[in-house]
Amino acid sequence: MQNKGLIRVFAILFGLVCLYQLSFTFITNGVEEKAEEFAASKYGENVENYSELRDQAEARYLDSVANEDIIAGITYSDAKEKELNKGLDLKGGINVILQISVKDILSGLANDSQDPAFRKALAEADAAQSDSQENYVDLFFESFNKIPGAKLASPDIFANKTLSDEINYNMSNDEVEPIVRQKIDESITSAFEVLRKRIDKFGVTQPNIQRLGNSGRILVELPGAKDISRVKNLLQSTAQLEFWHVYKSGEFGNFLMQANAIAMQMDQKTEQAQTASEADTIQTSGDSEIDDLLADAEDSTSVDTPQSRGLLGMMVSPGYPQGPVLATFKVQDTAKVMNYLRNPQVRSLLSSDMRYAKFVWGVPDDESQTTGLYALKGNRNMEPPLSGNVITDASQQYDQLGRVAVEMQMDGTGAKIWENMTGKASAEGSQIAIVLDNIVYSAPGVSSGAIAGGRSEITGDFTITEGQDLANVLRAGKLPASADIISSEVVGPSLGQEAIDSGMMSFIIALILVLLWMIFYYGKAGAFADVALAVNILFIFGILAGLGAVLTLPGIAGIVLTIGMSVDANVLIFERIKEEMAKGKIQRDAIKDGFSNALSSILDANITTGLTGLILFLLGTGPIKGFATTLLIGIATSLFTAIFVTRLFIDGYGKKGKSLDFSTAITKNLFTNMNIDFLKKRKIAYVVSGIVILVGIGSLFVQGLNQGVDFVGGRTYTVRFADAVNPTEVQNDLVAKFGSAEAKTFGPDNQLKITTKYKVDEDGAQVDEEIQRGLYDALQSYLPSDLTYDDFVDGSDAKTIGIMQSMKVGATIADDIKNASFWAVLGSLIVVFLYILLRFRKWQFSLGAVVAVFHDVLVVLGIFSLLYKIMPFNMEIDQAFIAAILTVIGYSLNDTVVVFDRIREYVNEHGSWTLQRTVNAALNSTLSRTLNTSLTTLVVLLAIFIFGGESIRGFMFALIVGVIVGTYSSLFIATPVMYDSVKKDNKDVLKKKSKQTEEEAATA
Repeated sequence: MQNKGLIRVFAILFGLVCLYQLSFTFITNGVEEKAEEFAASKYGENVENYSELRDQAEARYLDSVANEDIIAGITYSDAKEKELNKGLDLKGGINVILQISVKDILSGLANDSQDPAFRKALAEADAAQSDSQENYVDLFFESFNKIPGAKLASPDIFANKTLSDEINYNMSNDEVEPIVRQKIDESITSAFEVLRKRIDKFGVTQPNIQRLGNSGRILVELPGAKDISRVKNLLQSTAQLEFWHVYKSGEFGNFLMQANAIAMQMDQKTEQAQTASEADTIQTSGDSEIDDLLADAEDSTSVDTPQSRGLLGMMVSPGYPQGPVLATFKVQDTAKVMNYLRNPQVRSLLSSDMRYAKFVWGVPDDESQTTGLYALKGNRNMEPPLSGNVITDASQQYDQLGRVAVEMQMDGTGAKIWENMTGKASAEGSQIAIVLDNIVYSAPGVSSGAIAGGRSEITGDFTITEGQDLANVLRAGKLPASADIISSEVVGPSLGQEAIDSGMMSFIIALILVLLWMIFYYGKAGAFADVALAVNILFIFGILAGLGAVLTLPGIAGIVLTIGMSVDANVLIFERIKEEMAKGKIQRDAIKDGFSNALSSILDANITTGLTGLILFLLGTGPIKGFATTLLIGIATSLFTAIFVTRLFIDGYGKKGKSLDFSTAITKNLFTNMNIDFLKKRKIAYVVSGIVILVGIGSLFVQGLNQGVDFVGGRTYTVRFADAVNPTEVQNDLVAKFGSAEAKTFGPDNQLKITTKYKVDEDGAQVDEEIQRGLYDALQSYLPSDLTYDDFVDGSDAKTIGIMQSMKVGATIADDIKNASFWAVLGSLIVVFLYILLRFRKWQFSLGAVVAVFHDVLVVLGIFSLLYKIMPFNMEIDQAFIAAILTVIGYSLNDTVVVFDRIREYVNEHGSWTLQRTVNAALNSTLSRTLNTSLTTLVVLLAIFIFGGESIRGFMFALIVGVIVGTYSSLFIATPVMYDSVKKDNKDVLKKKSKQTEEEAATA
């Protein structure tokens, strides 16, 4: 090995750089541990809300020491910015994909056009969106262009006053399209910037926000965020701030009385229809049931049902005549009240000067679950006199009564309009409603005349946090369109800590087992490989910290898997050295030739694995990208440490004249002089594999796969109970509530994974809240009686009961994920086929490798289909499973390429041998390496499977099956298929191609 000194210096310097990068993580961990100890000393577990109080105490402590010098001029703030980032599954937090509504943007650009062609194209795009991979805007234009005579440049669509500088009515549809696309892209960019500003002010460390292509989707990751409902409100709030004149309650007294009469008539018609339906049921029932039904009907006549209450019957209290609140209603009745008020017959009761009245609700009262009804003074276009785009600044303050308020400053135009509005309100003795996202936050009266200067204030029942969030949203600006959460994952911090504990446990156990095995099998050489492995781990963590990459639980699995796979390079080298020594070479020459001869196999094996990891990195998101990142880094560092660092130790030891056997007394003669006729057994292997694959395919057709919400859409919740629960009983209660639901034990007996597709196509915070409340209600009999709803959904550190983790995937994005996964697997197969074809210059090698890979994938899928109903752990097919499949592909190819490399070498060395003898000899000579690598990898995977946590158990099981099947297929499928496709009389061609490849490699 040339330039040993340079390599030694580089390895030492790089190791020091990695230690420096990791030092920031050690510093922050030390400070945060002290903060936790300080908070725990202040508030014991017997204090009410101790978890929330501890969080606040920790935050105060960290703020107080943020800029103090800890070591060498490094402060906590400095270290926090450079520490090793932990993902959601290790730290807790929220990961969401927001869909900016392109439909809203199109409607806004067209000034909410009601043109029939425009509305039809929007409706058709809506319908096609769920089943199409195209962007919404493409679907819109496609639908619009099919409408005969429809023009985008119509004055009623895009050739309007707003876009008059860029679009005129003489332009064709092809000319208008790029302009509209640019405007949509600008709006999405604006939304991205608005969200980024909101998140920057939120206070979460290491947030991540990025656009996903040009689809209008935005990924937001907030590790460590605990108040999940607050985060969702912050992200989805459009901040549509408006100022309206408002009617007094006394002006609507007669209207409510008259509206109530019509509402009662509506209810009577509904009741009559229901009675008629019940009568039909009675007629079709048996005589024995008629009396019971009649008795039930008689009993129900005395009950005050919702249908018989009318408008006044639902009213909790009337409004003060001079106040802005018309009446107060229960929150649960608001939808029904609005249904009455939208009725044309009820609207006709409004006088001519009130016909444009707009009814809206106030902020609900959490204790009484009531809210007030307001009537805003609208106009023909239902536009407010003043909107929030005039706000230049906003801050959380306190009003004269000491209540939390949000103070706003308007620009010059807004200040003038505000002065006119307050002057009019003061003269009339009326109020002005401050409306945010169609909810009245406050409706103050103006008694001191017009307010000049453009300053205004929003008051309400705010907490300090809510006031800060509202000011932040107003200051950052409003979203140009609604933002719906189409995919989300929420992980509680306590579950994150458990993931860290289990991940570290699996890491340590796997590392110890591998270290011991290498020493057991290779003696002192194995110890040198262990040192190189330790250096490799240091490099991996150091690079992750330096790149600012995010460490996730699958990422830890990737590192642990790298430990198992990194010994493969050392095994290859050591086995080749043993072969050279068996030929009678002296130790120094054997070591030199062993490293040289193993290099080709090592590079081929790692490149094929790296290619699958690269595809995974490019197409994956979140934790899957974390797995691919660590895998790719691990492959690169493993190559360096195995080829160079191990060589430094071995050469240094040999210089002292000491002998190195590369084996122990027990393993010295293992796998030597093996002479197994693998090809003779290939037909048996074909039959066995064929049967297994046919059974698996049959199972795939009969009972399919347990597809996770990643692929079918829905919501899933990991719920922990105080005691063990029966999943079947819980599932029955959930089905009664939601219509369709599934509950499975997830880890311990007191933890369930609950999945439902209830309202999977509906987005919005209200739907999420409805399902969470429904979940809480359905599980009441299994939860402690004193557990409140807020505690059930809370994300505090000390949480031990309730929702520990949740995930939501909309049907549209689920379809996209499924397609991306398909192309990821197909793409990896094509890339690997081409690489092997390029490397070996014979299509038969590529055919053998790809057939083996297809074999492995089908076997893994078949086993998952056969066993998912009976295994005691989760076997869902999701993005993590796709990561496992790609890893299996890489691993299987790793094995296969090593064998193919040896076949190519033997063809050149033993020209007189038959092809069958050559192939068998190559398989026997690599058997020690194949079994050694497979065994160490399996030991590692089993350690993760047993100790690595429930969330990745199915992922690990797929890898375990894949490693076993991959090892088998490289011996009994890939090589035999290659052999059968190469005719014996073509051996000279094989030899010629192999020599040509080696000559080209030598020239390069």
